[in-house]
Amino acid sequence: MKKAKSLLSGFKDNIPSGIVVFLVALPLCLGIALASGAPPLSGIIAGIVGGIVVGYFSNSPISVSGPAAGLAAIVLAGILDLGSFQLFLAAGLIAGILQLVLGYMKAGSISNYFPNNVIEGMLAGIGIIIILKQIPHALGYDQDFEGNLRIFDGFNLQEYLGKISEAVSLGAIIITLVSIAILIIWDKVPVLKKLKMLPGALVAVAVGIILNELFQGTSLEIMKEHLVSLPVPETAEDFKNLIVFPDFSGLFNYNVWILAVTITVVASIETLLCIEAADRMDTHKKITDTNLELKAQGIGNIVSSLIGGLPITSVVVRTTANATSGATSKISTIIHGFLLLICILLI
Repeated sequence: MKKAKSLLSGFKDNIPSGIVVFLVALPLCLGIALASGAPPLSGIIAGIVGGIVVGYFSNSPISVSGPAAGLAAIVLAGILDLGSFQLFLAAGLIAGILQLVLGYMKAGSISNYFPNNVIEGMLAGIGIIIILKQIPHALGYDQDFEGNLRIFDGFNLQEYLGKISEAVSLGAIIITLVSIAILIIWDKVPVLKKLKMLPGALVAVAVGIILNELFQGTSLEIMKEHLVSLPVPETAEDFKNLIVFPDFSGLFNYNVWILAVTITVVASIETLLCIEAADRMDTHKKITDTNLELKAQGIGNIVSSLIGGLPITSVVVRTTANATSGATSKISTIIHGFLLLICILLI
């Protein structure tokens, strides 16, 4: 009862940041599922579980968990090697149990040995990658799926620039410039800065949507293939068919266990690095219990795998969006999880 009251105490103040993180997470969850060769809904399920389940058990005030681009290559290779997504889910289930065990073994303390320059370098590197990857999208070139963080894999600069120049969309450029202007100006105008319920990021998204609607039927129109696409079941039966459950025979498969250990190690290290970064971004400078975080991630991965979701880690991009949008407690990430759930149910 006391924990529920503590969560709800910051509910109103964290609604805007929860909405912003939801808007950031939705295309990322879909994009990472696509990059992983998994069903699109699996990414959304992981986002929902990461928001609601991990958000509830974690004591990090601003960290956001969900499917991670850093695991996409491992997931893709794992599904191909095992031959089915159901067997892969068994590996995710084992990974969640192993993370839970690591939490009780107090393995989270290894984060104390991460040098500061590793954390700062990771944040700077992710920032550079985000900027570089968003420049083509800002110009209207959307061949790369959202969540793809690879830049120089088979990269040919001349060919790449040629494709971008052919795909330039004036409508996309206008929306980009207007959105950047809003983000820069919003916190610098005293009157606007006082509107805590309307963070600049949320306003930029809303204005972008409105502009896109106004551009419909004109030369500035942004084509449908450049917009976020959700799997839309037509009946309740179709919706049930989108959800996949693990093949429990995989619990006795050697290759499944090898993959599970790999996921455990990579997901745990990525989570601990992100938690260290999140604590640095937290304006209240609260210190997260990393052992509790590993337990929360383990529970989240168990739940996600049981209902057909991708593996979960704490993720920097969504955590950064949460921090910059003014989140003050973990209710923000829980709100974003419920918004993802509502989004799927309303389809």
